[in-house]
Amino acid sequence: MEFKQEVLDVLAEVCQEDAVKENPDIEIFEEGLLDSFGTVELLVAVENRFGITVPITEFDRDEWNTPNNIVNKLTELK
Repeated sequence: MEFKQEVLDVLAEVCQEDAVKENPDIEIFEEGLLDSFGTVELLVAVENRFGITVPITEFDRDEWNTPNNIVNKLTELK
């Protein structure tokens, strides 16, 4: 499975919403799909699944606001 699809699968699990896979440009915070607790859950899931550590201080909601942006940021970090 390609990396993007794996990230979208993890995000869909954390958000409990397949819309993140169907529309990877959806604003996940504005739509209420991810909150602060979900953000921490996402970062833990990313570290467990991909071995990519994202310090919470590096998580800027404006840069991590869509599934596509999350995929791009994680691609840069891996």
